[in-house]
Amino acid sequence: MENMLHLAPCRASVPDCFIVPPEQLPPAASAVVSLPVIDLSSSHDEVCQAILDAGKEFGFFQVVNHGVPEQVLQDMEAVCNEFYELPAADKAHLYSEDKQKPNRLFSGTTFETGDQKYWMDCLRLACPFPVGGSTSDWPDKPQMLREVFEKFIVLTRGVGMELLRLLCEAMGLQPDYFDGGLSGGDTILNVNRYPQCPNPSMTLGLPPHCDRNLITLVHTGPVHGLQVLYNGDWIEVEPVPNAFAVNFGLQLEVVTNGMLRSVEHRVMTNLTMARTSRVVSIHPKEDCLVGPAQEFLSARNPPCYRTVKFGDFMRMHNIVNLRSSLNFTTNLKNIQKDLRIEAKQE
Repeated sequence: MENMLHLAPCRASVPDCFIVPPEQLPPAASAVVSLPVIDLSSSHDEVCQAILDAGKEFGFFQVVNHGVPEQVLQDMEAVCNEFYELPAADKAHLYSEDKQKPNRLFSGTTFETGDQKYWMDCLRLACPFPVGGSTSDWPDKPQMLREVFEKFIVLTRGVGMELLRLLCEAMGLQPDYFDGGLSGGDTILNVNRYPQCPNPSMTLGLPPHCDRNLITLVHTGPVHGLQVLYNGDWIEVEPVPNAFAVNFGLQLEVVTNGMLRSVEHRVMTNLTMARTSRVVSIHPKEDCLVGPAQEFLSARNPPCYRTVKFGDFMRMHNIVNLRSSLNFTTNLKNIQKDLRIEAKQE
């Protein structure tokens, strides 16, 4: 527990293990580029097209009028803040450095990053569906945590599944294409806490990375921090009240054979305010084979990605490594091509 940032007194400087070299911390672009904000109460055809267009252009967008009541979002925000304000003794049993443990409290990221540390604490909880007694090892404090978390996860996951159905219609797939194994793994809730940082120009809350799952929905609150890579520059995501920021995971890139891209994003720190984000990610089952859909393949458009079990994919793509260039852009096509070559040589 001594590693937890939110439990430590305010620091006067950033410890050496958190410092990222300046050349690996390019600033956000000065030009204002806004992510699309999609109103899910608009006409059906308009929403379908807007999701597809935003996915192709940005890989990221925000949604409003999504059907999750404002009170649910407020309750979730309040309970998350209460959790992080609990005394250390009430959370000590949750702390674990074991990345294989589904429910735990830890500091840093779930990626392998070597000795580089990042300015974030995280409560990670796995929620099988349908929701039931399998959440028995979740925190029992604050008192309303389990009820509030389960409601938030169920409703937010529902928004994610509806977005996938709308996207399928826009792409010409069966609306239920992502039902079953492709979305049947645990739904993961990450409650990320980014404490005040004495020098935000020296470190990151999260390094540049692409999500390895199917689709992610983030409720960020009013504090800035999320940045998305767009045309070689980092752009700020402007918080929109009661919105979810949505991004496509690498599994969607694979299924669409690269028509949709999973885009790198990072989190900056803040000098004066702590930031808490609530992240719901939808995953395939561990043994689900994920590969390009036949609908996107032809003689002129052969598969660009291997078909592999999701569990194997997660183990192969588990390293975040900042490079000396502008940033490390994940090119999954090239990575998988290299893996095929290595496999043949063996």
